[in-house]
Amino acid sequence: MKRNMKAILIVFAGLVIFLAGCKRDEYYIDGGKAQADYPGSMMEYLEQKPVPFDTIAQIVKLAEMEDTFRNADFTFFAPDDDVVKRTIGSLTNGGLNADLYRLGRDTVRQLSDISPVIWRKFLTRYMFAGINRLKDYPQIDLGLQSQYPGQLYYSNSNDVFNIGVIYGDANGVRYIGPRRLHIMYIPDIASPTATYSPTYISSSDIKPRNGVVHTLAYSGSYFGYNYGEFFDDVYVTGLTSSN
Repeated sequence: MKRNMKAILIVFAGLVIFLAGCKRDEYYIDGGKAQADYPGSMMEYLEQKPVPFDTIAQIVKLAEMEDTFRNADFTFFAPDDDVVKRTIGSLTNGGLNADLYRLGRDTVRQLSDISPVIWRKFLTRYMFAGINRLKDYPQIDLGLQSQYPGQLYYSNSNDVFNIGVIYGDANGVRYIGPRRLHIMYIPDIASPTATYSPTYISSSDIKPRNGVVHTLAYSGSYFGYNYGEFFDDVYVTGLTSSN
């Protein structure tokens, strides 16, 4: 009888612990999960994320592409504000302003000094037709591209990129670990393995009402990937007065 009573108490205690655990689960939030769906347009998403997209949202408007970001469906590999700041630079720390100053030209005081045509040209390099999530891209292995090459895609600016998913390792087993998007700008289609600024994606598959946003991780690159081309366009076009 005592033995049966002891067994009943053990079962009862286990049930209490189980129910208490279930109750905790009701308010437990896994901080590692991100909300993939955003109940607004891509433009609204950028505007509601001043860090890191305040400057990018401003460039969308300067490029006169606000309607596209509110209504058109596309995939956006979003650069952060730091890419723009690094590209513009300063008189002492390099970048566009240092080079313009060195050549005796006016420097950029505000982003609207640069032609909307230039902003549009380089912004569309980050935009791709269709709605593509991580699962829609093929595997790429940067050390074994003969077998896992990723795939070439044309951006909306008609520039070529290699986009693929890097499969991580886990417990010594290849390709079963976490997966991460990777994008590479290909300056010359005749040399598809030559690239500027290979870039990882810090967060992927954010889904506004129109399109998908993949946020580029910090890579030290410049806006539009090719600083020399960006500088030449600004130099030839000139700046609009900020006065």
